[in-house]
Amino acid sequence: MAKILIVDDDPCIRRLLEQSLEELVDEGVELVTADNGETALGMIISENPDVVFLDVMMPKMNGFDVCSAAKSRQGSNDVFIVMLTVKGQKVDRQRGIDVGADIYMTKPFNPDEILRVARNILGI
Repeated sequence: MAKILIVDDDPCIRRLLEQSLEELVDEGVELVTADNGETALGMIISENPDVVFLDVMMPKMNGFDVCSAAKSRQGSNDVFIVMLTVKGQKVDRQRGIDVGADIYMTKPFNPDEILRVARNILGI
């Protein structure tokens, strides 16, 4: 079963992402969430999600550090990380790519685009 981890400290954004991706549940995809970077990294290690939608500005550990740690950890570097953040400047995008983000998207986001990206990554 495919698994998507949604990571954002804002409960409204987490819920919007869940709603954007909920039709994938009917296709066998499990959605799990985390509200801070530290919990997210633990879940990446323990839950082994296929895709992570990852915010940057979060408590306990920022998304750049989560991405870097996940990608450098043996066995976890195959996780597909989509950074989804308000930090849209060129330097932020480059930092996201440098730490291993596979896709860098900015907020506000189009829910249909989120679903399309998830489908493409999972091959659905």
